Amino acid sequence: MDTADLRIALFSGNYNYVRDGANQALNRLVGYLLGQGAQVRVYAPVVEKPAFEPTGDLVGVGAVPIPSRSEYRIPLRIAGKARRDLEAFAPNVVHVSSPDPVAHQAVTWARKRKLPVLASVHTRFETYLRYYNMAWGEPVIEAILRRFYRRCDALVAPSESMAQVLRDQRMNYDVSIWSRGVDRDIFNSGRRDLEWRRSHGIGDDEVAIGFLGRLVMEKGLDVFSDTIDELRRRGVPHKVLVIGEGPAREWFESRNPGAAFVGFQQGADLGRAVASMDMLFNPSVTETFGNVTLEAMACGLPVVAAAATGSQSLVDDRVSGRLVPPGAVHQFAEALKAYIEDPALRHAHGGAGEARAAEFSWDRINQAVADTYLRLIRQKPRS
Repeated sequence: MDTADLRIALFSGNYNYVRDGANQALNRLVGYLLGQGAQVRVYAPVVEKPAFEPTGDLVGVGAVPIPSRSEYRIPLRIAGKARRDLEAFAPNVVHVSSPDPVAHQAVTWARKRKLPVLASVHTRFETYLRYYNMAWGEPVIEAILRRFYRRCDALVAPSESMAQVLRDQRMNYDVSIWSRGVDRDIFNSGRRDLEWRRSHGIGDDEVAIGFLGRLVMEKGLDVFSDTIDELRRRGVPHKVLVIGEGPAREWFESRNPGAAFVGFQQGADLGRAVASMDMLFNPSVTETFGNVTLEAMACGLPVVAAAATGSQSLVDDRVSGRLVPPGAVHQFAEALKAYIEDPALRHAHGGAGEARAAEFSWDRINQAVADTYLRLIRQKPRS
């Protein structure tokens, strides 16, 4: 059996209705698999106006909006047309990408038919509660996740640091790496555009601290803002450049007066915006990989990031950036201050990050997932 013999049923809680790093990776994976001759069927919520066209065949599943975050959907049931489609498709492997009710049903469906199940882990759901004053609930969420992931045959995580967290949490003991790649045609230092910076109020001699990502509190917007306040108190000159949209934009704008908010960007425009920063500040602890970190590195930027899953596997501390204990505002400010005041240090660490980013090839990375599917299929008859 080889990749062309695969028939993959992929279940996603958000395949294309809101754009994020996880579903961008899933769509790229499906595109690669289809290009290798595999057959893929995607089961996920559908909306009238999705963020982008899906890659491959998408079959809708029953879902309802999340009350506090109505842009997202909770997949509830595999029923009716979706169940009939799944039965007719007759996959030889099942891939679940979020621990929602439909994914639980998909795992049960696969286990009854003795089909292998691979789960991909894209975010640290248990950490989200910290941003809604419910950190006490983390052990409960971990226990629910553990039950779900132990019913799967194997897990793939985007980074070795995240894989180790999953092992330490006893989620599963077959955990391998499905990393992320970066499009070097889009993300490279040659995309830097001084005229574009000027159009957003950033002078050629000013140093721009960048934020890149969806504007939601779990991305560490509070820590970012507190750190910028600290730089301001110290009288360290800087500009803030924010790339992204989200429900917390109004709050973030109020906390960062004078920042350049350029909204959602994609393709070449995104590459230009990232390359036009002088450094990336990524205080999030919810990332399992950190696509934004890799994209900034590919653009030759040093990265100041929380020493958490994802960034720890990308940033070499004091070589291509700085890793700071999560939430340590004063240490974040010190790291940013050093880059603001020392252009040679920025250049050296940015160059090291660009060299590291060159190691991430999408085709090699996605073939690793296909190889995992094939391994699980081979192992299943013997288990």
